[in-house]
Amino acid sequence: MGSLKPEKFAMKNIKEKLYDIFFEADTRAGKIFDVVLLCVIVLSVVLVMLESVESIYVNNQKLLKTSEWIITAIFTVEYIARLIIVKKPFRYVFSFYGIIDFLAVIPTYIGLFVVGSHSLVVIRLLRLLRVFRILKLTRYTQAGRSIGQAMWSSRQKISVFILFIIIIAVIMGTVLYLVEGEASGFTSIPISMYWAIVTLTTVGYGDISPITPLGRLIASCIMIMGYAIIAVPTGIITAEMMKITLQKNTQVCPQCLFDKHDDDAVFCKQCGAKINP
Repeated sequence: MGSLKPEKFAMKNIKEKLYDIFFEADTRAGKIFDVVLLCVIVLSVVLVMLESVESIYVNNQKLLKTSEWIITAIFTVEYIARLIIVKKPFRYVFSFYGIIDFLAVIPTYIGLFVVGSHSLVVIRLLRLLRVFRILKLTRYTQAGRSIGQAMWSSRQKISVFILFIIIIAVIMGTVLYLVEGEASGFTSIPISMYWAIVTLTTVGYGDISPITPLGRLIASCIMIMGYAIIAVPTGIITAEMMKITLQKNTQVCPQCLFDKHDDDAVFCKQCGAKINP
């Protein structure tokens, strides 16, 4: 029994070192790992884009497939390693990043089993899921995390703002439906609402447009209103970002995987586990 203790200690020590590399960015090895993985993620997304160009895919099919399998193998090893290293694998599997990591590897493997000419479209759709690998970038960028935090903090204000826009679109769409009528292309209130949203967001496709003087006057007011409305969500999110202080601490709790700790934190603020031995 005594001879097993050094082996268990050595294994625990290896797991702790690997945990620092895979889940932390404070160490030199962790930073190098993050940079390498970032490059692989970007490369994988570029490959998905190139595959959608028929001429490139036909002329470089073998190279693209080989590269994709190499990248899939890298992500598979990373995913399995994280499951082995983390103390609570099931918590990681069903976490946000765990699901993203799973989506990064599964489409390529599904393509092996979904065969037949009638399934080609399905395979194509499944393989396009690989583009979600770009979501893995958020794990490694503090700026991305700060934007996400600002958007989450302002979710209630943004929700109210979106509801306000919907109300305006319903009212203006109904008004234009009554003013213009079917002769101008405003054949129903939903179609008129579509026009109101396009005009309010200053997109202006031009497929439907008012022809009466009153309709054009209302459209002009909506356009002017649109410029003011565009600035609202920007101001809300910017105000929230000003409140956020970027933290240098990248510690991830080994128990609950919580990663928003203060710079001087020693214990996890969510579960109380020690995070900085």
